[in-house]
Amino acid sequence: MTAIESKIEQALDAIRPFLKKDGGDVEFVSIEDNIVKIKLVGACKTCSISHITMKAGVEESIKKALPDVSKVIAIN
Repeated sequence: MTAIESKIEQALDAIRPFLKKDGGDVEFVSIEDNIVKIKLVGACKTCSISHITMKAGVEESIKKALPDVSKVIAIN
């Protein structure tokens, strides 16, 4: 695992308790050209407000740890 991937995992670990409380979780998939790809799993995958979780939770946490990240996207 690279230093950047480690920082991403730490950022995800910071928000995981909130996701798991609602039956969901998030998995890091890859980073390419300052774009982080993640996968929403569990209840987060089908939640009607997952777009809010992505922007206000996941993306914010990752960008705080890695300001060079341009965006975070969820893949299936």
